[in-house]
Amino acid sequence: MSYRSLAKLRQSWSRVCWRLGKLLSGWHAALMFYTCLPIPQRWPLEFRWIAFWVPWVGVVIGGLLAGMDWVLAILHFPIAVSSALTIVLGIALTGGLHLDGVMDTADGLAVPDQSRRLAVMSDSRMGAFGGMAAIALILLKVLALAAIAQHRAVVLIAVSVWGRWAQQWAIATYPYLKKEGKGAFHKHALPTSRYALPNLLLIILFSLGLASTEWIPTRLSLKTIVAGLILSGLTSHYFYKRLGGQTGDTYGAVVEWTEALLLCSLSAGA
Repeated sequence: MSYRSLAKLRQSWSRVCWRLGKLLSGWHAALMFYTCLPIPQRWPLEFRWIAFWVPWVGVVIGGLLAGMDWVLAILHFPIAVSSALTIVLGIALTGGLHLDGVMDTADGLAVPDQSRRLAVMSDSRMGAFGGMAAIALILLKVLALAAIAQHRAVVLIAVSVWGRWAQQWAIATYPYLKKEGKGAFHKHALPTSRYALPNLLLIILFSLGLASTEWIPTRLSLKTIVAGLILSGLTSHYFYKRLGGQTGDTYGAVVEWTEALLLCSLSAGA
């Protein structure tokens, strides 16, 4: 091999390593931003593109919830108690990040004067409507999960993934209402709806692939895909219609309500 060929090979390898490093730094940052998982300080972090990773953060969170539910089943906890503990763990793993968005969004939408809604949503104090929304959401999740007796691990992972893909869709499809804020850089990462499509394709292909191996019933896989698609579109569009766009709070609300409604959908006929 000539010196010039060797130099080109080294340059190509360096570019591959650089791109892998960028991908890993984005993944690490996504885990730090969206979860309370301990991230080693020596890991590189790049927050600009974390919106690309949100569905796969859902895989991690859903996997941890599935593991918790499996352990509780081995310990013979009643299914209602297991479901409640699993949902509480989900809140703990995210530090209540998305649940806070549910409460702030509910408080904002309760204001008749549309011009004041964003200001109310920015207020850190919880109002009555925010509290009621949080209670309703948690009750729906616990009761729906308790009604699902089979394939609970798959359901928990699928729900976590679809809830976060719905967030991606909301980010990419609708305008962001604030010039600044925690959610502003998400829109720069996903400027149009086509940026949310690669993850959607991967989710669908992975779901169908699992069904083809008979790890999960084909009916459950198809039901999850159809319901996930419909609910992702409906929840994100609902907040757009009420507010004229999206904020960081509505991104969290989209995640939580998509998860809750998808659990309800999957509990039907379970």
